[in-house]
Amino acid sequence: MDTVVSSRAREVVISIERPFVVIGERINPTGRKVLAAEMTQGRMDRVRADAVAQAAAGAHVLDVNAGLPLVDEAELLVAAIKSVMEVTDAPICIDSSVVEALEAALGVYEGKALVNSVTGEEERLERILPLVKKHGAAVIGMANDETGISMIPEERLAIARRIVERAADHGIPRADVVIDPIAMTVAAEPQAGLVTLETMRLIRDQLGNNMTCGASNVSFGLPDRGLINAAFLPLAMSAGLTCAITNPLVPEIRKAVLAGDLLLGHDDYAMRWIGDYRASQSNYVAQAGAVKS
Repeated sequence: MDTVVSSRAREVVISIERPFVVIGERINPTGRKVLAAEMTQGRMDRVRADAVAQAAAGAHVLDVNAGLPLVDEAELLVAAIKSVMEVTDAPICIDSSVVEALEAALGVYEGKALVNSVTGEEERLERILPLVKKHGAAVIGMANDETGISMIPEERLAIARRIVERAADHGIPRADVVIDPIAMTVAAEPQAGLVTLETMRLIRDQLGNNMTCGASNVSFGLPDRGLINAAFLPLAMSAGLTCAITNPLVPEIRKAVLAGDLLLGHDDYAMRWIGDYRASQSNYVAQAGAVKS
């Protein structure tokens, strides 16, 4: 099953038959005080810089979030998306829990966006799915509902199935629904990683939809987060995860994705792995030469 998202100039295909898709997570003011302050002031220089840096580091899609208190989120999200479109042709994942902000952002986006996200809650389904259909977007469906986040994989699967079915009721193809099986921090719940991985396997085997998640959530509250996230990704890829919202600027994460693709047969003759290694060696030599001079 192929999920296609696009900008005005580039198309990205998410599929279990293709290399893993990285959705850059950095354009999000949550936990980033400097970025939050600049966005509140309407300054988008750091947003543009983050977009360029993530794309250069290998992000295929860029998540854009403007969730800040005491601001007009619709206006701010539109400004952020326009700024990103100015400097990169990477497709955008429009990230907001505010329906009005999603509607405004979809109205200015040039391409087929990925909407982040809808849950299994009835009110959210009825407000967001019509917007997705109207703008021809794809949507992330999170496997939780009014009852919260279940720790039973089969219950998360049932919610995912309901989202897919309700999307179909609104004329949204199955391929345009990317399921989020929900990654939670293992620091708070030791079984959280196992539950998420089992949920992924169930969705892969019984629904076949593409899947994504906020991969960085698994390490929240722990030291050496990049290493934990890098270990999680190949496990999740093997369980059926086809893309993830994560930080491509962390070397361990980028290499873990490349290694996962290689071992899962998505890097013929290790060409991408070898190319990345050669590029890193060339950069090292160039940097060493600059220091000597």
